[in-house]
Amino acid sequence: MSTIQLDIVTPERKVFSDEVEMVITRAAEGDIGILPKHAPFVSPLDVTVVRIKKDGNERQVAVSRGFLEVRPDKVTVLAEAAELAEEIDVERAKAAKERAERRLAESSPDIDRARAEYALRRAENRLNVARR
Repeated sequence: MSTIQLDIVTPERKVFSDEVEMVITRAAEGDIGILPKHAPFVSPLDVTVVRIKKDGNERQVAVSRGFLEVRPDKVTVLAEAAELAEEIDVERAKAAKERAERRLAESSPDIDRARAEYALRRAENRLNVARR
């Protein structure tokens, strides 16, 4: 089976780099499955899961904001943050979720609601990926 190079990088590190059979994620245009020789395009990413298929197995990466660049021979995810499922600290993600929920429950005008909502979505995404 043909493969395509996938690189997932953050400002801190290269999270994943390997030849894979398929990449599945949610781009700005909606869900997308990327196979080798896919048409080129670039799309922003929000809080999402990148599913990686190789040798009949699937791995998942929790991604928090970034960009997806697709070329016929390579997929690059440039993310603010990204974690492989096995790297996620579940207790830390649960604590982040609880903090965000507490902030959103407050009625103080000092609360940055957009930031708290982003933190909640990010924590929920990390927990969902860790549980799969």
